[in-house]
Amino acid sequence: MLGAILFAGTPAIAEEGAPSTAVENVGLEVSSWLLTAPYGAAKAAYALGGSIVGGLAWLVTGGDTEVAKSIWIPAITGDYIVRPENLTGDRAIHFVGKGSESE
Repeated sequence: MLGAILFAGTPAIAEEGAPSTAVENVGLEVSSWLLTAPYGAAKAAYALGGSIVGGLAWLVTGGDTEVAKSIWIPAITGDYIVRPENLTGDRAIHFVGKGSESE
């Protein structure tokens, strides 16, 4: 079985640009991990604050769920982590999520 695994595939030939691309990918991943900590903490705090404010809005309006949702949905939805695609510009990052009117 070990022999079948070892000899099953053909060896890959590295291209000249492969090392720099690999280093770039690792750099993007490490950067995204490092940026996720402060960004995720800020997003979580924003979501918690929006949850509290939405709850207060619900109470003040006599239980109007639509008013509360208009605060909860943008605050709670959105991106909580930074991905490498966000750093390259291939994917947008959304701190504030989409409101209920866009659903």
